[in-house]
Amino acid sequence: MASPYPDGDREKVASKLPAPLQQALKIRAAELALDIQEAVEAGITAWRALSSPHDPDTVDTTGARSFSTWLPPGMYDDFKATCAERNVSYTQGLAQSVNVWLTVNPSPRQTTTIAVEPERKIVGNQKGGVGKTAVSAGIGQAYAEAGKRVLIVDFDPQGHLSEQLGVPQIEPEHDSLVSHMCGDSKGELRDLVVTIEDPRYGKRLNVLPACFDGFLLDAKIAVVATQKRGFQKEAALELALRPLETDYDVVIIDCPPSLGIAMDAALYYGRRRRDTPPGTSGVIIPVLAEDSSATAYGMLAQQIEDLCEDLSQEIDYLGLVVNLYDSRRGYVATSSLESWKAIGDPKVLAVIGDLKEQREAVRKRMPLLSYAPHSDQAEAMRQVARGATR
Repeated sequence: MASPYPDGDREKVASKLPAPLQQALKIRAAELALDIQEAVEAGITAWRALSSPHDPDTVDTTGARSFSTWLPPGMYDDFKATCAERNVSYTQGLAQSVNVWLTVNPSPRQTTTIAVEPERKIVGNQKGGVGKTAVSAGIGQAYAEAGKRVLIVDFDPQGHLSEQLGVPQIEPEHDSLVSHMCGDSKGELRDLVVTIEDPRYGKRLNVLPACFDGFLLDAKIAVVATQKRGFQKEAALELALRPLETDYDVVIIDCPPSLGIAMDAALYYGRRRRDTPPGTSGVIIPVLAEDSSATAYGMLAQQIEDLCEDLSQEIDYLGLVVNLYDSRRGYVATSSLESWKAIGDPKVLAVIGDLKEQREAVRKRMPLLSYAPHSDQAEAMRQVARGATR
């Protein structure tokens, strides 16, 4: 049952939780300097984001004792709805949620296992204004919310992703991703990474900012390729990011609206690796429900095909995201949506409406999943993240 929070921004929830889980939750939250309510909120969010067949095992709730906390308004109702869908009791759902949070937030006194190969998600489209930045940021937040360590690379020199998340863009002539790609770096790339400070993500959401020098990247790499024997321009991004990869479970590349060398380097970075299951890494393509998006998609698909043929590689399509959809725009919008769905492979991961929350989050320089975690757009980003991971 729920009752209002004194300040009105949360509601008290009374339930039950096994004593061992209560104790573990209390200790772990203290170790990580978090309020218990923040930990439970993150756990419920992560548990609800899980999809079958990856749902957690049943927790023994024998002897569960009274437990109460404070959750954002509406979250408990959403939680109960998910419990009903999964045919579990509220006590069992809460126990699983806390268990998930404990699993993805290990004690700092423990040695964590480092993933050898991160998932690499390349978000690109030759057409601008289709929502590449919104999708890159949104799925990054969704992965971090669910417990994964995430690096979002703002690979677009326009720097929209950095700006939207309140991260300063790197000034010209300073150490940057471009300088590391071109082999004239002055320091460690890791030192340029900015962590988004928000309890929802537990320091797992990180951004490599854009740099103004990015507008010259294609020209600079072309020059380096002529000067350095054996330099492979398509591998420049991979070589620059390699020292960071062991720090992350997912690396997301927010690409510029380009078909040039920079896009080749991003696509090459997202290729399928040896001994890596198909669909682990690859390309996510945001599109609009209009004819110009279909043309741009065809151009990108041709670039992917040419790159695979030239370099004897495989690049997986993780899916399409139909963004800013509004059926009120009539036949062009509705028929275009049906055309995208009819492709089949790549599949449509989500259809995201032209809603206000994303624009409001941008105006406030906040992550969408922090500003409006229960909005339809936030849920769509979680859906894309789940669908783009096999």
